Amino acid sequence: MRIGPHALPNPVILAPMAGVTDRPFRRLCRELGAGLVVSEMVTSDTRLWQSAKSSRRLDHSGEPGPISVQIAGADPRMMAEAARANVDLGAQIIDINMGCPAKKVCKRAAGSALLSEPELVARILQSVVAAVPVPVTLKIRTGPTRDNRNAVLIARIAEQSGIQALAIHGRTRADRFNGEAEFETIGEVARSVEIPVIANGDIDSPQKAQRILQSTGAGGIMIGRAAQGNPWIFQDTVHYLEHGRLAPAPSVEEVRARVLAHLSDLHDFYGTYSGVRIARKHLGWYTQNLPGGEHFRRGFNNLEKATDQRRAIKQFFQQISASSDRLRIGCYGGVSARNKDGALAA
Repeated sequence: MRIGPHALPNPVILAPMAGVTDRPFRRLCRELGAGLVVSEMVTSDTRLWQSAKSSRRLDHSGEPGPISVQIAGADPRMMAEAARANVDLGAQIIDINMGCPAKKVCKRAAGSALLSEPELVARILQSVVAAVPVPVTLKIRTGPTRDNRNAVLIARIAEQSGIQALAIHGRTRADRFNGEAEFETIGEVARSVEIPVIANGDIDSPQKAQRILQSTGAGGIMIGRAAQGNPWIFQDTVHYLEHGRLAPAPSVEEVRARVLAHLSDLHDFYGTYSGVRIARKHLGWYTQNLPGGEHFRRGFNNLEKATDQRRAIKQFFQQISASSDRLRIGCYGGVSARNKDGALAA
């Protein structure tokens, strides 16, 4: 799969998620096989970039390319300015957010609210494409409402405007994250345009990723919430697409090492005070399907020091290793752990 001059190593992409796909998590997912990772959404209002939150979101130091940065807004001029500024900061792909259903985004007529205004969509896309020398991609939903699924129209506008890849979440703006994602519309879009189409929404296993690619004809898949606590889903999915079977589950020691490395990266990136607090949600996701996870989380969420968090994680995985040598973090393996004697453990 190619996006402009960038040949991706595989078509499995980490979705941009506010509060999740920060630099530590992007780095981890790329190490575990993601073919492309997309930054957290950045506002197009550059006057707001002086905040600590925006400064961190704009920091891509040390990241391997291609660096994809998502911007959001409703004013063509401001979007173009934000795109140029991000390229100056190292962005190699600009991604435009027209898929977010959050009220605080849509009330500014941005995100998925723009799908109701195709003419404005065209002006924004044309302005951004003309403003930067790097590929521009677009993230949308299937339409404003179920009665107005206009993704094919938006996709054709995008292609005509110079957009070089299109990711589609299989829900409408009105659906938010309710119900199940549908992929028929994504298939219609893939048959209607020549640019790469990336399917997104409820893709939570390697098996489902393969089914969606086959049924829609999409060129790639984008994984979001299923990667929370399970960044191994990228290497599992790539392996499954290439070989038709799941890769061996990672060892307990590998999982422990990855979690500890992620924890240290969070502490370094955010500083100890904020890093300790942000780590709590990630450890909640990591341990939700593991034996003793609920008890561990109750204690971990009360810890205030980075050293105490590291100690607690080491002790937790040491207890697991006493009975298991491999862990399948995701539910798609059907188990949480494999006992040392080879039996499956719940």
